[in-house]
Amino acid sequence: MDWLMGHLPLAVAGLMVLIALLTVRRAVGKCLRLAARTGAGLAVLALLSQAGAPLGIHLGVNLLNALVLGALGVPGFGLLLMMNWALAGP
Repeated sequence: MDWLMGHLPLAVAGLMVLIALLTVRRAVGKCLRLAARTGAGLAVLALLSQAGAPLGIHLGVNLLNALVLGALGVPGFGLLLMMNWALAGP
């Protein structure tokens, strides 16, 4: 019984560390997935800046636009186009 009471705090601390690592693993995975999608969005914006001029599409190639594309995908592209149209004015 004395052995159990001596090692119980160590076992509880180990379980707490394990739970914390599992929680951080999910968050890091989500952040890495968002970073990859943001990179893809940045590539799409770069291609669109080259090919979109004849179509009249002028979106800035910057991190904020790429983050919107990475987080929202195709609906984010529509959002960026509508924002560009609304803020362009007459």
